[in-house]
Amino acid sequence: MEALHPAIRSREVDNGNGLSMHLMEVGFEEPDRPLVLLLHGFPELAYSWRNVMLPLADAGYHVVAPDQRGYGRTTGWNSDYNGDLPSFAIGNLVRDVLGLVWALGRRHVLAVVGHDFGSPVAAYCALMRPDVFRSVVMMSAPFAGPPPPTAMLEGINPLCDDEAVQSEPEIHCALAVLERPRKHYQWYYSTPQANDDMRHCTQGVHDFLRAYFHYKSADWSGNQPFRLNAWSADELEKLPTYYVMDLDSDMAQTVAPYMPSAEAVADCGWLSETELEVYSGEFGRTGFQGGLQWYRCATSETENNTLRLWAGRTIDVPSLFIAGQNDWGVYQKPGAFEVMQASACTRMEGCHLVAGAGHWVQQEQPGEVSRLLSGFLECQKSGS
Repeated sequence: MEALHPAIRSREVDNGNGLSMHLMEVGFEEPDRPLVLLLHGFPELAYSWRNVMLPLADAGYHVVAPDQRGYGRTTGWNSDYNGDLPSFAIGNLVRDVLGLVWALGRRHVLAVVGHDFGSPVAAYCALMRPDVFRSVVMMSAPFAGPPPPTAMLEGINPLCDDEAVQSEPEIHCALAVLERPRKHYQWYYSTPQANDDMRHCTQGVHDFLRAYFHYKSADWSGNQPFRLNAWSADELEKLPTYYVMDLDSDMAQTVAPYMPSAEAVADCGWLSETELEVYSGEFGRTGFQGGLQWYRCATSETENNTLRLWAGRTIDVPSLFIAGQNDWGVYQKPGAFEVMQASACTRMEGCHLVAGAGHWVQQEQPGEVSRLLSGFLECQKSGS
């Protein structure tokens, strides 16, 4: 893979769950090193971890970052919108990661680390199989626990107990009739046209991704997040349009006005044009539907009902949360950040909001993220 440090090895592994899983790894020369798994989000790749892998390996770990189901050079998944949707549900994504662990000849992992949509996958790994995943780090997306039993819902979003909370059907209707009509990005990502909107957008995949990454980063000065009071249209409309979009816009149109200047692109030290070409090359080849299937499962009541099997379960292994100070992802689900710390994770060892970083924290500030991860991992290694 171009733009990859020569010390990082790239290879494919049969994960025993239908995938030939592409992974990047470093620190593999010594077989007894503690294993650390790094799980990316959307629209990312294993490559997103390139700048934290070497520091972690230097600290004594075998570090593995896979392209997850639906992404990059991992094969064995169906890219059709109407394909095998349940294979992209959280339970099967956990099975993918567990199969990778077995394929690597291991029986447990010192830590599983997930960013963005990789965060709930890592969280459920630790919740469902704490015997295998001995600690967890969630990044950018707080984990508020499994959905509660249906009998407890009564139309109320479990992430917030404010009286102004609106149910899912109500929230979409309320967003659509705001003075500036809006829609929630996760439900847009679940629509049949979302993949084509991005893959065949007017500006091309490369410029689309440049604008998307820029708009959600600390480089865009408008990212000044704060706590929302409720899951209600009046509160959600305060979010940037990459989360709560204009009703008549697709995502490529949404981010286009935020395309950075040529000078800003040249000055972007955390994502060069050569590095961005890795993303645009892969997504130009595969499209985005594999990652979008994750959102379809997240917005599916059928799949959420499956997760209710774990209602009331907590993450009881040591946990850590890391995000950028300028990351709206911390607050996009009102109450989740607080619930994660208060009850969803019983051994939370810290929450860190990193200065100078937006949503892509491990890319924007890899040095600080590596320091935080190394400190957490050292505590887990000495305690194991």
